[in-house]
Amino acid sequence: MAPDCIFCAIVAGELPAERVDEDEHTIAFMDINPWTRGHALVIPREHSKNLYEIEPHDLARTATAAKRLSLRMRDALGCDGVNLLNACEPAAWQTVFHFHVHVIPRYADDPLDLPTQPRSGDSGEIAAAAEELRA
Repeated sequence: MAPDCIFCAIVAGELPAERVDEDEHTIAFMDINPWTRGHALVIPREHSKNLYEIEPHDLARTATAAKRLSLRMRDALGCDGVNLLNACEPAAWQTVFHFHVHVIPRYADDPLDLPTQPRSGDSGEIAAAAEELRA
């Protein structure tokens, strides 16, 4: 447990949360600032700051719990799809520094428009970035 981590406090039962799923490794609870009806977070019980630092076994368990919750959202809420979102570091919108995955149910008529939409890429830039990543 990390001091001053609100998600660690939720894991420990020191802060309230609307828990919707949990197992020995993960907890899922409702986001208090939901983007859509049913928006929830899945976290590992073990503290890791972000994607860069999470242990592979905790990442796999969190992904498995996110899938389980996604299926429940589809069946119980009737959502038409799901977005999974992880923010790693402030430049990517991370504000709570305990690894977490947003599980955001999407509805055909929901008003949520994420800040960017896919755009046509420059094939030269794509190839250059790919070469850097292969190195």
